[in-house]
Amino acid sequence: MFKGQPKGLFALALANTGERFGYYTMLAIFMLFLQAKFGLGQAAAGQIYAIFLAAVYFMPVVGGWLADKIGFGKCVVTGICIMFLGYVFLSIPTGANTAGMVLMFGALALIAVGTGLFKGNLQVMVGNLYDDPKYAAKRDSAFSLFYMAINIGAMFAPSAATAITNKFLGKAGLIYKADIPALAHQFLDGTITPENGDRLAAFAKMMPGSDVQAMDLGAFSSYYIEHLSSSYNMGFAVACVSLIVSIAIYFSCRAWFKHADVNAKQKAKADTNYVELTPKQTKDRIVALCLVFAVVIFFWMAFHQNGSSLTWFARDYTQSQAVGWTRIGFNIWALALIAASVYTIFATFQSEKSTSKIIFGGITAVLWIGAYMIFRGLPNPLDIFPQLFQQFNPFFVVALTPVSMAVFSALAKKGKEPSAPAKIGLGMFVAALGYLVMIFASLGQASPAQLNGTVSPDPVVPTYLMGTYLVLTFAELLLSPMGISFVSKVAPPKYKGLMMGLWFASTAVGNYLSSIPGLLWKAVPLWANWAILMGLCVIAGVVMFSMLRKLEAATSE
Repeated sequence: MFKGQPKGLFALALANTGERFGYYTMLAIFMLFLQAKFGLGQAAAGQIYAIFLAAVYFMPVVGGWLADKIGFGKCVVTGICIMFLGYVFLSIPTGANTAGMVLMFGALALIAVGTGLFKGNLQVMVGNLYDDPKYAAKRDSAFSLFYMAINIGAMFAPSAATAITNKFLGKAGLIYKADIPALAHQFLDGTITPENGDRLAAFAKMMPGSDVQAMDLGAFSSYYIEHLSSSYNMGFAVACVSLIVSIAIYFSCRAWFKHADVNAKQKAKADTNYVELTPKQTKDRIVALCLVFAVVIFFWMAFHQNGSSLTWFARDYTQSQAVGWTRIGFNIWALALIAASVYTIFATFQSEKSTSKIIFGGITAVLWIGAYMIFRGLPNPLDIFPQLFQQFNPFFVVALTPVSMAVFSALAKKGKEPSAPAKIGLGMFVAALGYLVMIFASLGQASPAQLNGTVSPDPVVPTYLMGTYLVLTFAELLLSPMGISFVSKVAPPKYKGLMMGLWFASTAVGNYLSSIPGLLWKAVPLWANWAILMGLCVIAGVVMFSMLRKLEAATSE
């Protein structure tokens, strides 16, 4: 799995892991922050969230175009510095006023610009490592490993955000309750019903701080909103620390990948045997890539519900406690041990020496025992936060990556491995199955409009969301790392940065369209949102397979 890969892959992957940890820590609580601090409804908060995600993934077009001119490494370093400033501004506690909103939007703009310079260009450098014929056959597996490293950072992010939230709420004599932010804003706005007023009063009496319990409801509402919002600000500050780690890794290991920091113009000067594609080949490849970009828009629209509608479902329609075996899924350290054990199991079977097999087998047993001991020590029932569900997708990516690589490697040896476009088409159909699970989870539930800011009186078990994230992860592994590898392989050399940027631009459009369930959240039955997403994935999958021969012919030239 790791054998035979260039050292530069690991350096670039680790640099990206640190950056992604900070980004996903922020993203895990960003929607909750918008609604808690500013009292925004799902439609308005969903629009801000979607526009930000769209900007984050659209800016690599500009970053890629610029890198094709001045170099990939320069853009990567500049991007980290700009992102750092953005996270600093986002971590500053402010009032829930115009000034606070302006500072937040300015911070988000800096994060988007910095990510645009950093993200795509780092991945182009990874692809450049595999232009060397020595490593060319390992390109797909390399991007699977790179994608796995990204998700290690993402896997720990929700738990980090939750731990920070709990710490700062605890200092203020508070505990988290999903209902309180909406009810507090209703009270301060004068729109609260008598029934909800009684609910808010009951929550106030549940707070551990005696001085908090003595507050009137107006003071409690303001106090809770202020301290919950500032605890989210401290979660955003984590990204500043993670970026420092990323830049340290990047510069300390730069010698490992310096030769990959070269654009087409620089490569043509250095390599006398460099041959450019013909205009027809260039055109065919660009057209093929653009067709793929158009289809994957609908995957990203469906997939990036994790921070919006799926988090709302976790908060409003899912039990706030886990019981039995499901508790292990909400402890990040137990998940980390389980994920690590997948790799030691593969090492056990792939090792050529019997002593190595014994060692890795023993390590696997220790990891399982550690996970079991953590599980035994968890409360039953275990209180869970809505953002914790977001750690399942990266956990499944990390744990299933070696399985995915093994399956495709076995198919490749038999000459039956699907092409990258075929994998993308399959990924669309698998994503549709994920939202079929959500339709079943939503049957019989009150609509969001009927709940009016409260939670369902009959919430579903956490396994529905856990299952949805598992299915969506299968789809992601078929589509995302394979898509990035496909772009790095097929893109005309002089447009590598731009084409990688356009891959992310398709993600940007999908991210913006991810706001549609937010706009419909209180206008349609709950199940209808998932049915729309499911239908779009099926249509996109059909379109992808209808273009398969054309895509494979264009990219094989």
